[in-house]
Amino acid sequence: MNNLDNLLNNNVLWAEKVLEENPTFFKKLSKQQNPEYLWIGCSDSRVPANEIVGLPPGEVFVHRNIANIVVHSDLNCLSVLQYAVEVLKVKHIIVCGHYGCGGVKASMDFDGHGMMDNWLQHIRTVAEFHQQELAKITNEQDKFDKLCELNIVEQVANVYNTSVIKKALKSGQDLQIHGWIYSIADGILRDLKV
Repeated sequence: MNNLDNLLNNNVLWAEKVLEENPTFFKKLSKQQNPEYLWIGCSDSRVPANEIVGLPPGEVFVHRNIANIVVHSDLNCLSVLQYAVEVLKVKHIIVCGHYGCGGVKASMDFDGHGMMDNWLQHIRTVAEFHQQELAKITNEQDKFDKLCELNIVEQVANVYNTSVIKKALKSGQDLQIHGWIYSIADGILRDLKV
């Protein structure tokens, strides 16, 4: 049996378990999604949005990319944002990064990572913007952790400054944007209060 067969078998077991616990789960889920939350997170496989907030499928609309970056030219991210805000009418947008982010770490060196360097430049710009604050931190791990946090703060600002959000807020839509960071070391989310 190859690894993909194993995944398919795991899926069957999962679906059976869900039905055993809630026989109408898939019937209700298939009707319509109506999440209150849009999660913009990192692609890191150790940060599964639904699981770490304890919500089942259908409760969180998710967009993920390397280092949870929101760029005004990223049509994928902007399309997700527009759909979440205008169609799903989410009430909360959560930009969630994590400590130990490989994208943030890679942005701190200039070894050359191929095409990914173009994406990482967005984080390098965050580091340049906060250069004085980061320069005061002598411990490299603390500096890395701080850059993970600062990246989230800047991505929250990027979300806020999109035309989608400006339009929604101008129309009086009930919408809040949050910046959270997840610690893989202890499984705890922290609100950065931005």
